[in-house]
Amino acid sequence: MVQVSFLYPSPSAIPSRLLANRWPGTSSLDSSATTSQEVTMVFLFVISFVGAYHLTLLSFSFARFILSTFLLPGVSLRKYKAVTGKGNPDAGAGAADSSWAIVTGASDGIGAEFAKQLAKKGFNVVLASRTESKLRSLASEIAASSPSVETKVVAIDFATAGPKAEKGWADLKSAVEGLDVGVLVNNVGVSHSMPVPFAETSDGEIDSIVNVNISSLLKVTKLVLPGMQKRRRGLILNLGSFAGQYPTPLLATYSGSKSFLISWSQALGAEQQGLRTGVDVVALNTYFVVSAMSKIRKSSFLVPTPKQYVSSVLSKVGNSGGAGGRPFSATLWPAHAMVDWALANLLPSEGWLLDYSFGQSLSTRKRALRKAERESKAQ
Repeated sequence: MVQVSFLYPSPSAIPSRLLANRWPGTSSLDSSATTSQEVTMVFLFVISFVGAYHLTLLSFSFARFILSTFLLPGVSLRKYKAVTGKGNPDAGAGAADSSWAIVTGASDGIGAEFAKQLAKKGFNVVLASRTESKLRSLASEIAASSPSVETKVVAIDFATAGPKAEKGWADLKSAVEGLDVGVLVNNVGVSHSMPVPFAETSDGEIDSIVNVNISSLLKVTKLVLPGMQKRRRGLILNLGSFAGQYPTPLLATYSGSKSFLISWSQALGAEQQGLRTGVDVVALNTYFVVSAMSKIRKSSFLVPTPKQYVSSVLSKVGNSGGAGGRPFSATLWPAHAMVDWALANLLPSEGWLLDYSFGQSLSTRKRALRKAERESKAQ
């Protein structure tokens, strides 16, 4: 016998929101339970989607970091050299007698190493720094190791300003006038003598940091950039610091000056790219390197020698390393790249890093003060 069920539909066929009104004994609890389940499902879906999205971004970022830091070669420096002439046979196209590099802060450490390695790649080198005797010694060393390379020495104190600085800037302008400059390394820099609260920082130290780390950066680049644009090729390497990317308490003025370098480099790089000048700009994010500034004398995987650091940079020009996602920036020494990538992608809070940096700087300050006290008593 066939039942005509359509005349009396079962409660399961009726929307839950109607049951409470049409069917005796049906409670609104069923409706509430269904709504709660739907909300839970939507919430779980959104959480899963957001998690998968961020995990995908993190995976792509990590893959880019590995490729850029360890696997992909950089562009050849021949790109920034003149296309005619003869020079170092190991340097390839572009003559040592026609292409120049300018290195500021060239008397020691990273700057001296940039000068030596660029000379080995066939660039003539303008050496600019404060101590002329050190520059002359470096020029002699370059002449011995790269006989076909020319050097020019310019003694200039980047820390001074006003009339006292006019001669040095005039000498630098005269030295570079008419040169085919393919590479500029803005390396000169100065920090605090020790970590110090900003309120206790001397006016002289503030002026020195601003003049060296900011004013000289702008002036030297302004001197060289028009020629690079005219020739439609050039590379500008600006030596930055983790203290600029990640603010460092008790080194506030230095940290701010290096933050300026990053922001300015990115703006300048975007200008050159947008105007299609052929000039590449890179802010080099750098952690500790064995040097007089860092006061570290022993190298390690985390703290390379200047030779190791510069070799890494020049072999990876065009790559971002650990600075992926930050335009016109690069962190190229492998250990520095690892730290930079981890801080940018895995750090739960920048406030935590500020607190940690403050603690480290305060500890360094206390040690420096104790050392100064011992030395004072010994005199």
